Amino acid sequence: MSSEIILETHGLTKEFKGFVAVNKVDLKVRRGHIHALIGPNGAGKTTFFNLLTKFLPPSAGSILFNGVDITHEQPAQTARRGIVRSFQISAVFPHMTVLENVRAALQRNLGTSFHFWKAESTLFPLHQRAHALLAEVDLQDFADEMTVNLPYGRKRALELATTLALEPELMLLDEPTQGMGHEDVDRVTQLIKKVSVGRTILMVEHNMNVVSSIADRITVLQRGAIIADGPYGEVSKNPLVMEAYMGTADAALQGNH
Repeated sequence: MSSEIILETHGLTKEFKGFVAVNKVDLKVRRGHIHALIGPNGAGKTTFFNLLTKFLPPSAGSILFNGVDITHEQPAQTARRGIVRSFQISAVFPHMTVLENVRAALQRNLGTSFHFWKAESTLFPLHQRAHALLAEVDLQDFADEMTVNLPYGRKRALELATTLALEPELMLLDEPTQGMGHEDVDRVTQLIKKVSVGRTILMVEHNMNVVSSIADRITVLQRGAIIADGPYGEVSKNPLVMEAYMGTADAALQGNH
């Protein structure tokens, strides 16, 4: 059973000068699942992600990845284990082509990211892998396009490709559909579903349509604490969850499947 759990937290807590942003969170993420972390604004979702990626030290509790305690590791150590976060900022170079962006991410994974003085011919072996990654996120027709010219939804797809280039075992997606129109939301949702095969994804997401359509399991935070955890059908009927969204998302919780 334990080998099925890729990530778990025990009593994970973060206090800022007396304010408890994350409050004794016990979370288990199952290998191969898309696991959504939802909750109203100020629920502690981003702080929780920052604890997982070591941008913040916890006040109490522990984080285990593949059964190993990584609570006090440096961010780079944790990243090398295969926990890779995407989407919190636009993590692409606007004045490079789409292909060059993916190639740069592949270089990073090889540990040659700062060898910019190398002859470009040495990068050609990465071309095949870069093209394969672009195909995985439906960007194969945009390889030679300058990234700055991409529509917003396609930029997000490129970020997904650059994240995949780092070969994550666990992908942390921070509001992947934020700021998108319906068409882009649908496209990126399907891409997440597609790239999740053989991988594990933990995502913070506000859009209930997205959550209900692709998440295997949902954890709901309110004021830093878990108030519900389970499959969408179960969580969406939970009175605490409906109350947490104060009616604003009741219809969304009930009606969008």
